[in-house]
Amino acid sequence: MGSIALLVLVCTSSCLLLPHPAAAATAPKLPVRAVNLGGWLVTEGWIKPSLFYGIRNNDTMDGTQLQFMSATQKRYLVADKGGGAAILADRVNASGWETFRLWRINETTFNLRVNGGQFWGVNNTGALVATATTPGQSETFQLVRRDSDKSRVRIRAPNGLFLQVKTMASVTADYGQNTNWSDNDPSVFVTNNVGGLQGEYQLCNGYGIANATQVLMNHRNIFITERDFNFMASSRLNAVRVPVGWWIASGDNPPPPFVGGSLQFLDKAFSWGQKYNISVIVTLHAAPGSQNPYEHSATRDGSQEWGNTDENIAQTVQVIDFLAKRYANNTALLAIELLNEPLAPGANLSVLTKYYQDGYNAVRRYTPASYVIMSNRLNIANQTEILQFVGSFVGAVLDVHYYNLFDSKFDSLTVEQNIDFVRNNRSSDLKAITNQNGRPLTFVGEWSAAWGVQGANKTDYQRFAKVQQDVYGNATFGWAYWTLQNPFQPWNMTYMIQNGIMTLRS
Repeated sequence: MGSIALLVLVCTSSCLLLPHPAAAATAPKLPVRAVNLGGWLVTEGWIKPSLFYGIRNNDTMDGTQLQFMSATQKRYLVADKGGGAAILADRVNASGWETFRLWRINETTFNLRVNGGQFWGVNNTGALVATATTPGQSETFQLVRRDSDKSRVRIRAPNGLFLQVKTMASVTADYGQNTNWSDNDPSVFVTNNVGGLQGEYQLCNGYGIANATQVLMNHRNIFITERDFNFMASSRLNAVRVPVGWWIASGDNPPPPFVGGSLQFLDKAFSWGQKYNISVIVTLHAAPGSQNPYEHSATRDGSQEWGNTDENIAQTVQVIDFLAKRYANNTALLAIELLNEPLAPGANLSVLTKYYQDGYNAVRRYTPASYVIMSNRLNIANQTEILQFVGSFVGAVLDVHYYNLFDSKFDSLTVEQNIDFVRNNRSSDLKAITNQNGRPLTFVGEWSAAWGVQGANKTDYQRFAKVQQDVYGNATFGWAYWTLQNPFQPWNMTYMIQNGIMTLRS
């Protein structure tokens, strides 16, 4: 059964409106001062690395990028033409075509995806090729690692034999079982692990359904609690932005490898929000197919495939429909954000705006009052590209994210230069998307006091946080700090407030 069908079936039992408690939340006066609950209902490994410690062979999870150098030829395997042809062993240096992404079957067995999207396989002459666009048993390989040196591997092909490099132009699946692991063995490869992902897909597929369910249940029970909502209220925050994944709409039985459980915690966020007068912004952080290649979109291997088909868009709209129907009459609901950080050019502008139209209509079927937030695309020069479009909708909000990070221009900035950049450049950027008629409302949905400055002291952080509060306070919908809990102090708003680095005044 497909995931769309699952979404429809689950609504018969779980798309119920939550009852209002006696103490109902009051909608905050705009602009809001909010914080993101990152790493709670959508996994991000950098926020809680220990979640992955129990996965066996957790250095070869889904999306891990490996390069293979032949021990005999001292050349890297390469997907000829980037994919759709043979796998050769003739590259002195490794880059994109020489890097292969893992699809994990179990702790030792994988599909290997090439740059062009095809998968390794063995043709009828025994040669290693990359021609299949969908992996099956004939595209399944086992990585056998040397006990004393995990970087040295042999690769067992679907026929039970091992790959060997006969020449730089010939990689075949016809080598026997025996090996001495030496550089004279043509079936031995030296691997280079380029990097990987630690998102929801990796966690769930790495543990398996039963263990992943328990790991995530334990994490969510303690990572964000009612005490945090009490703390936010006492600190003069009045809203939370809660990232969710598309599988939340499937309740307890999402398509594998995802597991259920996140919905009950979103329900808790709404209940706590009502009790402590904290409004809730629900943001679709992970869309089916992944709207960006980052782990917070729950991508399997860094591929960005959201919006490639009409069925995919329809499935995404169904998720928004589910969320709007479930929470429309809940007084804590402030807004639904249709999509977080779609990345250009993979997220096509015309596809995105059509989805935004359909998503807006889905929300409006259930609530005329809740705000609908639409995110700018990442990686665009013109930050006003959807300004007029978003402004055509009543109650619509344009979301932008501002970090003095993730761009080389920030690498060498001093404390004063970072502060001046916010005061001047960010202020100008925000004015450019703020219309005098108030449509659309503007929202700095993510920002942080993290930066690249080395050796900054408490006063430096206080000044950097304050200038951002001052500038982003001009956003007509408000701002949301990333994030409430985090092992890195500048990313942890709880720490920042408790240690007097950030102060919110009434």
